[in-house]
Amino acid sequence: MAFPYLEAVIGIMILSYIFESYLDLRQHAAHKLPNLPKTLEGVISQEKFEKSRAYSLDKSYFHFVHEFFTIFTDCMILYYGILPWFWKKSAEFLLLVGLNVESEIWQTLVFLAGLMIWSQITDLPFSLYSTFVIEARHGFNKLDMLKGIGLSILLGPPIVSALVVIGKKGGPYLAIYLWGFMFVLSIVMMTLYPILIAPLFNKFTPLPEGELREGIEKLASSLKFPLKRLYVVDGSTRSSHSNAYMYGFFNNKRIVLYDTLIQQCKNEEEIVAVIAHELGHWKLNHTLYSFVAVQIITFLQFGGYTLVRKLVGLFRSFGFDTQPVIIGLIIFQHTVIPLQHLLSFGINLVSRSFEFQADAFAKKLGYGAALRAGLVKLQEENLSAMNTDPWYSAYHYSHPPLVERLAAIDELEKKED
Repeated sequence: MAFPYLEAVIGIMILSYIFESYLDLRQHAAHKLPNLPKTLEGVISQEKFEKSRAYSLDKSYFHFVHEFFTIFTDCMILYYGILPWFWKKSAEFLLLVGLNVESEIWQTLVFLAGLMIWSQITDLPFSLYSTFVIEARHGFNKLDMLKGIGLSILLGPPIVSALVVIGKKGGPYLAIYLWGFMFVLSIVMMTLYPILIAPLFNKFTPLPEGELREGIEKLASSLKFPLKRLYVVDGSTRSSHSNAYMYGFFNNKRIVLYDTLIQQCKNEEEIVAVIAHELGHWKLNHTLYSFVAVQIITFLQFGGYTLVRKLVGLFRSFGFDTQPVIIGLIIFQHTVIPLQHLLSFGINLVSRSFEFQADAFAKKLGYGAALRAGLVKLQEENLSAMNTDPWYSAYHYSHPPLVERLAAIDELEKKED
């Protein structure tokens, strides 16, 4: 008797949904708490707390509905064989338009195009409600989705075509070839994104001369950070959320500040402190470690795929009579859901540790008080959750909750005293 792969995958998906829903309920209960955590009393204003609480609850209620719809439709798609039906219809479409029916590349592109259209249609009401109701209600939304869709249509086909060709011709070294392709692609995208893609969505202008620019340049110089460009991005045209980041290879580094960050942090030392935190990630090699970790995980994933790509029983369980490359990748992703959750949990643990280290780095540079004030300001302005459930945050958060970060900074100050 053939192993029931399909039923096992659906069962795992449902169990994962139940577990994550339990965590969501715990976090929802934390959102409903009427008072600030004691650590934040007198630090966060009651007005900001009420706004943050309302925003978090709105998102939480929406999340419950969206997640239920998602797990229901995903299970129905698998159980009723919608994927193999889509695959067969893709071949029929190729025949209809006079393209080569034997071409797996063409059939894959049509198949993925159909799935993307289906996904956009089914998710559109949720996306519109989230963006133009919840985010707009709380003063955040200014989003444009069309450019993102257009970018996917432009870049998707050549990438998918390359994966299919490698999958068909990779032979015994398939995992190495697939990883090598994705490695080169990631380097190319990291190089081209800030130059060609990001400007399609936002306007980047040099940070004007002044105390803020001088402070950042002085900080970068003291750390021997090879700063070549310092930009302000008009993030306020798309969202009221604030942020800052850096990018670039070797001696060609750039720092980007969101204009919302500058608007919200009136004290320029707070902004410099936030940059000190980001430079801490660079100085402590967190970016490099994360990149290497992603490459290892990617290689292991492709290695796992090579072990199952020729399991006829696996494909038949999902309703496929052949073993197309893209279908194999999709099925493999479904079969390793538990490992993906464990991996995500581990990555978040490491990420939170990196955040504490970067905070400590900024503190050692003398920005402890300014960083503390800056973190509070960003928490307030972004209406981030003030009360967090420890289980939920441990499982989902890549950054520690504000309460934990402030406590860690205070502990460092006590040790110094």
